[in-house]
This record gives sequence, C-alpha cells and structure tokens, in this order.
Amino acid sequence: MIQILKDIFTYSENAPLIFTRLYFWIFFAIILTVYTFLSKASKWRSTYLLFVSLFFYYKSSGLFLFILVFSTFVDYYIGKNIFASHNPLKRKLLLAASVTVNLTTLFYFKYAYFFTDNYNALFETNYKVINHFAYWTNIFTGSHFEVGKILLPVGISFFTFQTISYSVDIYRKKVQPVKSIVDFGFYVSFFPQLVAGPIVRAADFIPQIYKDFKLTKQEFGYAIFIILSGLTKKLFIADYIAVNFVDRVFKNPYVYSGFENLMATFGYSLQIYCDFSGYTDIAIGVALLMGFRLNKNFDSPYKARNVGEFWKRWHISLSTWLKDYLYIPLGGNKNGKFLTNINLMITMLLGGFWHGANWQFVIWGGLNGVGIIIYKFWKKISPWEKSNARLVVVWKIILTFCFITFTRVWFRSESLDIVNAIFYQIGHNFNMQLIPSVVGAYYPIFLMMLFGYVLHWLPYAFKDKVRNAFIAAPVYLKVIISAVVVLIIYQSLSSDLQPFVYFQF
Repeated sequence: MIQILKDIFTYSENAPLIFTRLYFWIFFAIILTVYTFLSKASKWRSTYLLFVSLFFYYKSSGLFLFILVFSTFVDYYIGKNIFASHNPLKRKLLLAASVTVNLTTLFYFKYAYFFTDNYNALFETNYKVINHFAYWTNIFTGSHFEVGKILLPVGISFFTFQTISYSVDIYRKKVQPVKSIVDFGFYVSFFPQLVAGPIVRAADFIPQIYKDFKLTKQEFGYAIFIILSGLTKKLFIADYIAVNFVDRVFKNPYVYSGFENLMATFGYSLQIYCDFSGYTDIAIGVALLMGFRLNKNFDSPYKARNVGEFWKRWHISLSTWLKDYLYIPLGGNKNGKFLTNINLMITMLLGGFWHGANWQFVIWGGLNGVGIIIYKFWKKISPWEKSNARLVVVWKIILTFCFITFTRVWFRSESLDIVNAIFYQIGHNFNMQLIPSVVGAYYPIFLMMLFGYVLHWLPYAFKDKVRNAFIAAPVYLKVIISAVVVLIIYQSLSSDLQPFVYFQF
C-alpha cells in the first residue's frame, strides 16, 4: 500500500500523467466524480480544479511546478496593478515587467544552451551552462541537484504565452482582472490544455469561470466523440507510423533509399498532425466534460490551398497569438508592402524559434514565411487564383501540402546533417527499382498512411454526418462504440507509449 501511494503522489519522469495512459483516465474519473458535487459552486469549483491542475502538472513535470506557481503570482499581481493604475508610464512599466519576467524565465530554461553554444562558437570561448536554481536549492536545502544541466519544464512555452496575453489584454483594456488569485491560478494551470495547448486567451476563458456549470446531452456526446477521435489519431495512427517507420528513417537516413526517405517525410506530416491535433481533441473533450469550452486548434490544415491558409488552419491558437501580440504590434500591414513582408518574416522566424532552441526551427519558420510572401506575389498574376475548378483546387492543395512537408524536414531532423542526408538520399539514391520491394516490406505502414490521409481529406459533410450520428445515438450504443474503439486502439499498440510531440516545446 505504501508503494502504491508513493507511485500515486510522487513524480516519476518515466511515468508522467498523460492522456494516453490508463492512469490518467482513472485519475480523471475520480476527479470528475468529485467535481459533480462541486460544479454548481463556482468558488469551490475553481479551488478544486486549481489543486487538481497543480497536481497534474507536478505528475507531469515534478518540481518545475514552482515555475508555474511563480509565473502565476507574478502576472496576477502585475495584472491587478495595471488595471488599478491610471498613470500611462506606470502601466507601460508594469507591462514591460510582465513580459520581461516571463520571457527571461522562458529563455533561461529553453534557450540557455542555444545562446551559450552559439556565443562560444562565434567568439571561441568555453562558457558552460549553470543551473542556478539547482545551485541555490542545493545551498539552502542541502539537496544534490545537478547544477550543470538545465531541463525544460513541460508546457512552459504555452503557459508563458498565456500569462503574457493576460497582462497585455488588461493593458489594452480588453479584459478585467480576475477576482482572486485562485481564479487566475485556475486559468493558467487548467490541466487539459496546460502542457500542450491550445493556448487559452483570458477573454475567452475567464468569463466561463464565473458562469454556472452547463453541459447539454449534445455537448456530452461531442466530448466523448472528440476524445475517441483524439485517441485514435494519436495511438492508432501517429504512434504506429512513427515507431515502425518514420523515427527509424529520420534517425539514420543513409541506411534507407531515397524513396523511403521521401515516404518518411510524408509519414511525418501525418504523424505530427495526428499527434498534435489528437492531443488538442482530447483536451477539448476533457475540458467540455467539466463545462469549459476551448477553442478549435486545427481545421483540416492539409486541405489548405496556400501556405497562408495553412497557418489559419494549423495550431490556430499559436497563429492567432503571434498575429495579435507580435505581427500587429510590429505594424502588421499598415506601413506598406515592404515593411509588411518584413513584419511577416520576423513573426514566422520567431514562431519557428518558439518551437525549439536550434537553427532547424528558425529555418523552418523562415521557409514558411518565404512561402507566404511568394504566394502573395503569385496570386496577383496567377490566372487560376479565383478558379474553383476541381482540378485547380486539388492542384493547389497538393502543392501546398508538398511544400509544408518539405519544410518539415528541418522541423523533424535532430541536426542539419540529418537534413542534408535526407535530401541527398532523395536526390542521389532514390533507387526506383527498389520501390516494389519497399512497398511490399512496409505495406502495413503505407496502408495506415493512406487511411490517415483519406480520413483527413474526407468532405466536411461526411465527417459532420458521422459525428452527429454518434451524438444522437442512445447511451448504450455510445458505450458499445467507445468500448470497441478503445479495445481496437490498445490492441494495436506495438511498443511503449510515445510522448506527445509538442511536449518538447
């Protein structure tokens, strides 16, 4: 019993509390059972869910919980003082303090190695990264944390952007501050979307804190449907093609033919979509079961007809955040075409850098920015821009999808050497004569990829019909369908559960 309690209440980096583990669903069932007795009392509901969310983050990231708590306290009091002040200078200084504290914390944990390594390479120095938090903790508590290594707190990029937007929106007088630090802590740490989004805006979420709990039969059916959809995307499709094909090719491209490398890039485009949108589907469904509505984060992105449209469909919460809090403050499109393109490139480069501390992400962001700018010029001269002919639409979708897949080589590769190896194999060792044998060897993988893409490209009307049929089905049928889907998903698992891709960001 002691060991069981220890496993439940202590953090283990080998067993984080994530949506794909049975432990999470037992945890959620208990949380939801207790929640039913508190859902009508907004004050106790917020307090309860705050502590549940903090526990969830502790089980996901250990003592980095204190970084989340620190960020919560800082932005709660800064937001409160921005709202109370009528002095323009003081309001600007307070906002600057919020942005500085949050970005400094983010940069320290996420980019310390990047800047140190690049500084050493540029000036031929040999500076080492020091974990000052571990060092101070060792001094004051007598602990023995490693001081030469900085780990990345799970979800820090997401909750940092969330707290910054809160301070900015109060400064812009778009929202009023929350009534208590408990409410703000709940807004920042709400566990379904805490570690991988979607990024929640204060204006969308905070009003829900003070509303009465409400969950219709239709919403309940939708929540179950979207949770099952997310689990299917992640476990049945994404993990299967990642473990059995994509990860192997990207680890050592030279071992595989150019055709295999090419198929791995298309496999990765499907994998990352199913992985990330699968997470947000589950997050939206879990939140809805507790009466909270999170905004859509994906809208069939591979149906986009150009790169700009793609970014309106992919990771919508990040794209709109970058637009509202970076692109528009830089000047947006108000200062002529040249500066508009400069602002766009800055936004896309920093958007790429947000994803990770290496040059591959910066290049990936830059390529997407270039793609958007080229399309802006092309649409002015293209004779097919306004055409809705089926072949033209299909061609636009294919071209956009291939470009996005091309840029993903930088996004997925662990180094520029891997990037070069993949393109070298595709360009010099394609080995077309091996295609039949490769297809024969990997036919289950390719069939799964075909299944995933067909599922994605199905018409909206068909998907809506299936979803609405599930929502309208009687409870007993929902239970049977859910049990069958879960059984199929877990029977298909071929290895240890894979972490969600966006946990690293």
